[in-house]
Amino acid sequence: MKLFGAPLAAEQARTVQLVKGPNIRSLPDFDPLPDQLELRVLLKMGDDVSTDEILPAGARVLPYRSNIQRIGDFAFERIDRGYAERARAARGGHSVVAGRNYGQGSSREHAAAAPRNLDLRVVLAKSFARIHRQNLVNYGILPLTFVNEADYDRLQKDDVLRADNLRRVLKSGEDITLDCRWAVRARHGLTALQIDVILAGGLINWRRNESQAAA
Repeated sequence: MKLFGAPLAAEQARTVQLVKGPNIRSLPDFDPLPDQLELRVLLKMGDDVSTDEILPAGARVLPYRSNIQRIGDFAFERIDRGYAERARAARGGHSVVAGRNYGQGSSREHAAAAPRNLDLRVVLAKSFARIHRQNLVNYGILPLTFVNEADYDRLQKDDVLRADNLRRVLKSGEDITLDCRWAVRARHGLTALQIDVILAGGLINWRRNESQAAA
């Protein structure tokens, strides 16, 4: 049986149908960041939330690593088993709140991809683990930190965070005001490239847009 051959021309490659196993699905299409957001806080967590707590590893979960739609069922289950169901029921996305060093531990990108597929749009934390923060950006999830950490104590699960003119404010580098029961100020500290990736809805969208612009 011939397993490998010469690379196909682009026109021929487009006609090839990939044969996938029953548990392999394409990565979902993620939409660009909206200019306005109204996001319910589905989780409030403490310090040092690990990627294992965001998306567990192990024999139950890893068989679905090529099925982002299915692996999302396990997202945050160690913290709140009802998270995935509530996330799917939320309209227009949702947010989560955390303490310091959010996303520490393993650097696996599934801990960003699975919640994003459940329409997580914003993580508001006291601080982030570096690699997980970049993974959030790569999947179009906006990582924000508190300007005033006392706001962390006031925020509660099921509060609603609202943001207007978000795309302009991100580009300007200004602090972001999230209207809740009071005005919560947050900063992003993103580079110009990271902002462009976030606005595009993630790294894949950004690269696709760049390729189309260059054609």
